[in-house]
Amino acid sequence: MLALLSAGCASNVTVEEPTIPSPHVKKIPIDVAVRIPEEFNNFVHEENVLGREKWTINLGAANATFFKQLFGYMFDNVIVLSPDDDAKNFSFDALVEPKIEGFEFSVPNQSKTDAFAVWIRYRMQVFDSVGNSAATWTVSAYGKSQKEGLGGSKSLQRAAVLAMRDAAALILLQMDKSTKIGTLGDGPITAANLAAEQDATEEEREPDFRLFPIGGIDD
Repeated sequence: MLALLSAGCASNVTVEEPTIPSPHVKKIPIDVAVRIPEEFNNFVHEENVLGREKWTINLGAANATFFKQLFGYMFDNVIVLSPDDDAKNFSFDALVEPKIEGFEFSVPNQSKTDAFAVWIRYRMQVFDSVGNSAATWTVSAYGKSQKEGLGGSKSLQRAAVLAMRDAAALILLQMDKSTKIGTLGDGPITAANLAAEQDATEEEREPDFRLFPIGGIDD
């Protein structure tokens, strides 16, 4: 009986590979490498909700698929590096390494609504062709889905996919402006730009206590 009760208080969600509709945007004319860290490719979030119900959310390969597809829409050429690949063996104008800096979710019991919500905070480190840090950029995304069925696993899964799509919209619209990644097609960054990026990185090390924005895509 105890085993049955424990099983009834646990939910496992595996996020399916998201599909991003083809956007009507002009590609940035540079070659980009995407390095997928091991912890990013196997991201799992576990949390006990209200001290009773345990949720395990596995984003897994969905993250890697998300960035491969998105960057394929954004740049002329994209290569994907595994954690074991040496970037020096590849030719590119810019290298992007994504990570998940924060993941939060809420269920109806918490929000007192009929909706599941997911917040994902991505941080992307951009490097030039010789390994200099060119930019660091954080993207906060949100997705919400109405509860369907008794368990709600499908609803939470959908909320996670909507959060990824929200991130995709932000990246498509703001990445070049925020990181100047398009300028790396002209060659590695200069010493002056490198010093400016190091100063900006020092500022970003200050604690950030802001909450995720409430917004995003929900259809």
